[in-house]
Amino acid sequence: MLAPVTSLFDQSALLERAERLVAAARAAGADAADAVAVRSLSLSVEVRDGAVEESQSAEGDDLGLRVLIGKRQAVVSSNELNGDAAALAARAVAMAKAAPENEYAGLADERLLAHDFPDLDLIDRDLPTVKRLEDLARAAEAAALSVKGVAKSGGASASAGIGGMVLATSTGFRGAYLGSQHGISMQAIAGEGTGMETDYDYTAAPHAADLESPEKIGRSAGERAVARLNPRKVATRKVPVVFDPRIAGSIVSHLAGAANGASVARKTSFLRDKMGQKIFADGIVIIDDPLRKRGLRSRPFDGEGVATRRLALIEDGTLRSWLLDCATARELSLTTTGHASRGTSSAPSPSPSNLHMAAGTVTPEALIADIKDGFYVTDLIGMGVNMVTGDYSRGASGFWIENGARTYPVSEVTIAGHLLDMFRSLTPANDLIFRYGTNAPTLRLEGLTVAGQ
Repeated sequence: MLAPVTSLFDQSALLERAERLVAAARAAGADAADAVAVRSLSLSVEVRDGAVEESQSAEGDDLGLRVLIGKRQAVVSSNELNGDAAALAARAVAMAKAAPENEYAGLADERLLAHDFPDLDLIDRDLPTVKRLEDLARAAEAAALSVKGVAKSGGASASAGIGGMVLATSTGFRGAYLGSQHGISMQAIAGEGTGMETDYDYTAAPHAADLESPEKIGRSAGERAVARLNPRKVATRKVPVVFDPRIAGSIVSHLAGAANGASVARKTSFLRDKMGQKIFADGIVIIDDPLRKRGLRSRPFDGEGVATRRLALIEDGTLRSWLLDCATARELSLTTTGHASRGTSSAPSPSPSNLHMAAGTVTPEALIADIKDGFYVTDLIGMGVNMVTGDYSRGASGFWIENGARTYPVSEVTIAGHLLDMFRSLTPANDLIFRYGTNAPTLRLEGLTVAGQ
């Protein structure tokens, strides 16, 4: 492992630069301003057939300045850490003066700003060498190729990096956080000619010690690819559909998209009139938790400096909250939930952090035991979800369920329904594991249409 590169973890210069930008904006005539600086470093290696196919390294700091003049705002960005703060501020102020008014624009209320920054254990200071990443990728590939039936490698990769942000506002907020991320992935190809099938697996975590082993990832990718050989078509019918945990989080993501305050404010969400109503079965809980230790999307404050907190979107099946930043909260006559996200070139907007659906009480085996005819989905294709109406239609592949057991592989089918019906019929298993940014256990949904032959 490399010795820690101390300068990469020291954000004091970035914070000082953000403070100078805010001061320059006020001096140039802004009524209010905030500045964000984002640091990123990444290193990745891709291996195919034991040879390094690509190696990439990137490092950079980006700055963004938002200024407000009355209810007019503008955002400018730069990647010149030592550039002319006064010139950047003057450009932002000139742009704001020419911008249309936005009655909901403004900085966060000072009473909502974070004052204590909890240690979320997001930094792994031991960055791997290129050689270490090559070894990890080769180990994953070798494990996949050792699986009987795997014909060739689709490529293996290993990566590491750090990323974080600092934020300074004219209301006096100063904050910074930094996190690391490590990952290993593998794609395996099984079969020959037109009968080839492919599948993958991956692992990601802020700390390398929390990764699954490359051997496990490689074997899993290989076994998944082999299991997909000789798929069949099925006749169109309505059956119970079970989502594998790898793709079950997509249901939670659809809920979060519909509960996004920006969509609600624009009236483009099928949930816009469902607040306080039961939209899932009793006992269903969906949580957004930006304060989870070693979470892939954890953060002590949001993109406006607001203190983050654990939030129940769904509690006992009932919709309890939207995901809000300050502007959408003002538009909806509510208070921000601390979910503002931002880059350096745009104003804040709401987005989730670590999302998950709480585990149920039954095992995955018990969940499918009474299904005489059904579909176990392992992969979804396409983006056929209408967030205005809730209509759902996506390509899918997986395995047919007969008499409570997974049997033959199925591909080139479509599953369709309506998200509200899917939410109401959903039953979670007890196998929740936090592997991704959005997590869910195995899920069973009733009465979806599987369109095949």
